[in-house]
Amino acid sequence: MINRNRKLMAWPIVVVALLGTTFTACKKNSEYYAYENTVKEFDGTVLQYLQAQPANTFDSLLLVLNRLPEIKDSLENSNITLFAPTNASFEAAIKNLNILRKDQGKTPLYLTDCNLDSLELMTWRYVIRGSRTTDAYVPFADGALFISLKNSYPMHIKYNKLNASGFVQGGPQSIIYSDPKNSIFEKYWQRANTNAVNIKAKNGVINILAPLHDYGFNEFVSRVNQ
Repeated sequence: MINRNRKLMAWPIVVVALLGTTFTACKKNSEYYAYENTVKEFDGTVLQYLQAQPANTFDSLLLVLNRLPEIKDSLENSNITLFAPTNASFEAAIKNLNILRKDQGKTPLYLTDCNLDSLELMTWRYVIRGSRTTDAYVPFADGALFISLKNSYPMHIKYNKLNASGFVQGGPQSIIYSDPKNSIFEKYWQRANTNAVNIKAKNGVINILAPLHDYGFNEFVSRVNQ
């Protein structure tokens, strides 16, 4: 494990300011919401941006943030880049959890019930130190490691320009956001794509993760199933 960690740190790592943040949780019954970005600049904080979006977009994330005051505060007062999971990401995680719990003869769990330490550990991975748009990632052809605001956890960010209308890389900008799991071997990484990028708030930049992403980067079930 020590050698693996040393190799991992050979990737480019970008470290910026430390900040504090908080989380909230999911509703038991909420619809999947296909997020469509219509605003590139928001006159408010990162937290206020989440709160201003339509119902069934970030309700689950806001619920988790309400349970995690430190993370919530960082979205209001710290200089950050947020990779925001929508309701669909939480619903998929909760669904998988409760399928397993049913098989085990256990009662269902929801975001309001989940262990706070586990929620906090997983949620910090979506909050990166410093405010950056995709311009910061373009120079790294293979992507680079960026550090979470707390716990100094390395997350891998790779810029991806999609193709469109017959032009190579002529389409919209995208980011592949990955949890390397402290491994240099990409087959172990858990990846998430973005639906929208470069939404600028007063204290940071918001990138919206695609709904197919499972909150927790495939660790939610194992961490909260007690």
